[in-house]
Amino acid sequence: MNSPDVSAARRKDVIDALRRGTVPQSGLGLFAVGLQRFESSLDIDLDTVVRGGSAFHALRGEYGSGKTFFARWLAERAKRRGLAVSEVQISETETPLHRLETVYRRLVERLTTSTHPPSALRAIVDSWFYALEEEVLGTGELADDDEKGLAKAVDELLERRLADVARTTPSFSAALRGYRQAVADGNGAHAEALIAWLAGQRSVAAAAKRTAGIRGDLDHFAALGFLQGLLTVLRDCGHPGLLLVLDEVETLQRVRGDVREKSLNALRQVLDEIDAGRFPGLFLVITGTPAFYDGQQGVQRLTPLAQRLATDFTTDPRFDSPRAVQLRLPGFDLTSLGELGRKVRDLYAVSARNPEALRARVDDAYLDELAGALTGSLGGKVGLAPRLYLRKLVSDVLDRVDEFDDFDPRRHYALTLHIGELRENERNAATGAGDVELDLDLDLDLP
Repeated sequence: MNSPDVSAARRKDVIDALRRGTVPQSGLGLFAVGLQRFESSLDIDLDTVVRGGSAFHALRGEYGSGKTFFARWLAERAKRRGLAVSEVQISETETPLHRLETVYRRLVERLTTSTHPPSALRAIVDSWFYALEEEVLGTGELADDDEKGLAKAVDELLERRLADVARTTPSFSAALRGYRQAVADGNGAHAEALIAWLAGQRSVAAAAKRTAGIRGDLDHFAALGFLQGLLTVLRDCGHPGLLLVLDEVETLQRVRGDVREKSLNALRQVLDEIDAGRFPGLFLVITGTPAFYDGQQGVQRLTPLAQRLATDFTTDPRFDSPRAVQLRLPGFDLTSLGELGRKVRDLYAVSARNPEALRARVDDAYLDELAGALTGSLGGKVGLAPRLYLRKLVSDVLDRVDEFDDFDPRRHYALTLHIGELRENERNAATGAGDVELDLDLDLDLP
């Protein structure tokens, strides 16, 4: 994708995120480095999901290797095929993996499509009912003004579509019927309450649940049934599947032993259900560190799960198969870090006041030297450098070159790291790189 072909708004969103030191929510294909080797295999997986199959990968990489970047890059490719996407961060307190009802609730809160931001649930449900109505009317058996007949026929079609779900989780279809009736009656409060209940929210108004004939709140055992129902609704309204990313699963290593075992078993259960074909249209991706997959406080603690995720990484990384269950992200080296800088500079230059001057003052050699200097300040740990490198490049260098005609980064800029802008692992690397104090004023020593 050529930078000039990208909208100004999209470029701005990407550059603004890099300036803040965060991973952009979209536009990652504009500066992706080293992911081309995965494209063909992942596209096959996405095609399988679109056809009604399912897919799973476990993403493996150290901190700073680009796991979140990879997941969002894959999400963009999924959206281009019409899939819905949700990215859920696993955490001990807010989203514990052993409580699947909480995972489902976070999934819906972050549910998005190419046209609807989070949470897209209500828009998806409304589209689904519209699709059901169009299908009923398309038979020609009802008059356009037969509202009672249409409502009855849509309810019957709803039951047929959710028959598999209703066998284990009948409350899902009951809530949908109740929502449709509340909308028809103009009862906005009940409609909102029932959508919230379908989203797994707690403390939903009892009156709304009573009207729909449902009780209680979503629990651990019904969560997978709700996921199955959501996939059915997505498929019928034009979204052939869902990419679900469970990020930072390695946090399981820090919880109590009994909680860890419950969480690992919950993950094993989900994988078994995927293999059994219960979730057509689901592409599940989990991310974790090598220690999580290989260590006794992680996957290896549960033998059946370890067997499902087993992948041989004893060979050179360049021979890793992109079709494997586990995908290894080798992280950045200085060459790829410089390539990343060039992609971002060229993207920035498209909307710069003087693109030629910007490229001349921030040339390829400068980008490589900046990458080397920053990596050196982090104890040579290139894998920790990309976030800070891009943030410094955009906010300290490119912005100044664009704003000031006489700013020359070789003469007027010295790399500075402040303790407040470093994450814990970056801070540890910086303080270990020669036992120096932060603030670090690192002269690039460039000509």
